[in-house]
Amino acid sequence: MEITIDQIKKEHAKVAQMIATFEANQKIASAYPITINLPELKAGEKYVGAIISADGTKRDHIILLPETKVDINWKDAMAWAQSIGGDLPNRCESALLFATMKDQFEPQWHWTNEQHAGSSGYAWMQTFSGGTQDNYHESYEGRARAVRRLLIIE
Repeated sequence: MEITIDQIKKEHAKVAQMIATFEANQKIASAYPITINLPELKAGEKYVGAIISADGTKRDHIILLPETKVDINWKDAMAWAQSIGGDLPNRCESALLFATMKDQFEPQWHWTNEQHAGSSGYAWMQTFSGGTQDNYHESYEGRARAVRRLLIIE
């Protein structure tokens, strides 16, 4: 069987692609396993859990702060959360709160920190009765709970 330079180049390209795929997978694999130490909590705080992105670049402890605000619109809820050293939870964190700590919430809807991308003047909320997420006009008054995030450092 005769081997041509074109066949060698073709095989070389296949091997180069295999090496690139392997190296990319090694980068992701090297981000795991992750060992984390639990953070110290302040009075009244509850540890919710850790949220780690699939590629390992976003790594946060999520801590629920003790206070609740009622009858508050979205903009004021965002400002309130910042004033106590926190933030409203994002949609992912809100789902985690519903799954793991719904007993810490009144079975009402609570604001998240995310505005609705397709509807100006609307923001997302999480219900703690049924677990659904929806969007309401930012002027509506609902409930708010704040979280703080701590970067997970290995």
